[in-house]
Amino acid sequence: MPDETTPLPVLEADDKKTTVGNYFVSNYPPYSMWSTDHRDAALNLFDTPAALGTPLGLYVHIPFCRKRCHFCYFRVYTDKTRDEVSEYLDAVLEEATRYAATARIEGRKLKYVYFGGGTPSYLSEKQLTHLFDGLKERLDWNEVEEVAFECEPGTLSTRKLACLKDLGVTRLSLGIENFNDDILELNNRAHRSQQVGNAYDWAIDAGFEQVNIDLIAGMLGETDENWQANIDTLVKMQPHAVTIYQMEVPYNTTIYKDMKESGKDEAPVADWGTKRRWVTEAYAALEDNGYDITSAYTAVRDAAEIKFVYRDALWSGADMLALGVSSFGYLTADNGGGMHYQNQHDIVPYISAVTGGDQPMYRALPIDQEEAMIREWVLQLKLGKINRQPFIKKFGVDPFEKWADILGGYAEEKLITIDGDEITIPRQTLLRIDTLLVAFFKPEHHGVRYA
Repeated sequence: MPDETTPLPVLEADDKKTTVGNYFVSNYPPYSMWSTDHRDAALNLFDTPAALGTPLGLYVHIPFCRKRCHFCYFRVYTDKTRDEVSEYLDAVLEEATRYAATARIEGRKLKYVYFGGGTPSYLSEKQLTHLFDGLKERLDWNEVEEVAFECEPGTLSTRKLACLKDLGVTRLSLGIENFNDDILELNNRAHRSQQVGNAYDWAIDAGFEQVNIDLIAGMLGETDENWQANIDTLVKMQPHAVTIYQMEVPYNTTIYKDMKESGKDEAPVADWGTKRRWVTEAYAALEDNGYDITSAYTAVRDAAEIKFVYRDALWSGADMLALGVSSFGYLTADNGGGMHYQNQHDIVPYISAVTGGDQPMYRALPIDQEEAMIREWVLQLKLGKINRQPFIKKFGVDPFEKWADILGGYAEEKLITIDGDEITIPRQTLLRIDTLLVAFFKPEHHGVRYA
């Protein structure tokens, strides 16, 4: 059983209300630990070639949206002119030019490319072509296995989707979140259900290798009746893949702003037990219709064909070059550790840095081999199965021995099953997996603000 130095987290009770803060663990160590003090060290690492065989990916942040959702905590802008958007895209290409000439990037072939936001599909066809062609001129896309692209349904047309297909997008991710117009409006989403239906039909007709639908369980105004309607619609649409998140309320959202002004501690959304039940109901319906659940958040129609290259590479320690305002990247290091880094978090200093001849990197965090192992361990646990042998081979440490107390405690509570070299995580545990991951953090990272 766990000793006093490795306490198991207290799981949320089924009636625990949603409070402010980040719940979803997307990286390690926590973002709040990253600092401007390490910027130069991160920049210097670009002068060092990566170890032979290290995969390289690219993340490009497009920070423009038609509206800012009430639950959004990303860096987005809703007030930029066409000329300002074009100026930003030129800055992204200039940033790419400089990194392409570094010892870390020069001559390497990209494995995956991910366009996130904001709303990448906010860009016009002309802007998209300019951006894609410019990036392909500067970086080698010849062996790219996946080009993922986030979309807001109301920004799509048959012409834009044809353009994206021609430019090489393989995975189109539709940020639908909910199919109900009233709930979409209440959460300040820009699109409506009619646009959802049109965008999805057009995307299928365009022939993308993978069309993914994103939903959020527990948005403002969600009810049992409406969630069931969401499930029914989802099953009828039969997308290649589905991603379902449970609603959280980070600090920099308008929901939190309203909570703070009204003096409320509890967010006006469903409790955790209800959100977990809703996700369970959705996954059960999808499984009844031939889907496989492949992580804590994803269901796929054909597990043998549908891959998430960006996710799997990033969670296994690949290098990732970050371009654009507020974007974050990762570099491996010779000591078995790595380096997190993030760009300037506002568009004005970002563009100013690039046009002034500097790299727009803002903060960074070097991590040692133990932290790199924790990072990959906690992220891969989200897949529902994990084997210790790759960790022994890569890090020279047996995770079953390192975390024997934690894993033994989880196994005794039937939160996980250990069989030989493999851990299997049942559905009900996966629904709260982010809470369980904190136990593997180093002591100095317990109790700190995540973002």
